[in-house]
Amino acid sequence: MVMPEEPLSIGEVIDLLKDEFPDVSVSKLRFLESQGLVSPARADSGYRQFDSEDLKRIRFILTQQRDHFLPLKVIKSKLTLWERGEDPGPDAEPPAQDPLDQEGEPMTRSDLVRRSGLSEKDFDALLEHGLLAPVGDSTVFSPDALTIAIECRRLMEVGLEARHLRTVRLSAQREAELLRQLTAHLLSSPSAEAQARARDLLAACSDSVQALHRAILTAEVRALLHE
Repeated sequence: MVMPEEPLSIGEVIDLLKDEFPDVSVSKLRFLESQGLVSPARADSGYRQFDSEDLKRIRFILTQQRDHFLPLKVIKSKLTLWERGEDPGPDAEPPAQDPLDQEGEPMTRSDLVRRSGLSEKDFDALLEHGLLAPVGDSTVFSPDALTIAIECRRLMEVGLEARHLRTVRLSAQREAELLRQLTAHLLSSPSAEAQARARDLLAACSDSVQALHRAILTAEVRALLHE
């Protein structure tokens, strides 16, 4: 790949990389920037300006994702070695992960449909019933949406419909509301210590609620087999 002598726009970076990385997109590059993995300069007009080092850095990140399936947190930990010119290697032990950290980059509708195996009709049904939803006012979906889409597809393949799966969504929302009430006093505090405590408590309680949910569901299904 020929390295540029002049700064590149985000569109020009995508044009240079898309043959090798077909999934590269504006939203993906913006997400990498939001996660601190790349920091392009800004023109006076506010537009991003990528230089040759930015391009090498992006290429390294995308290669790690494509060839080694590494999450962004692990790739970020390897960038220091890469910046020194050392080979970070694919076998480094990943750091312990916070269960509330969001791994991966946001996905477009077409990404989700392709990777989940959903039909356009079923995707629209999941949108209609709130199983899938874009992030805020954007047109992209969070990394969690892929797991949701895949599991919904599996359930729909055996006969359930999107309207039936609303029960699962409503149950999860009630559980999240329970945890919100538990940590409301911490979440509303401006103290960094309180915010950190809220995060730890939410992570721990989320694990317990998931384990409890699975145990109760398993017991109920086992009872069905003996009716």
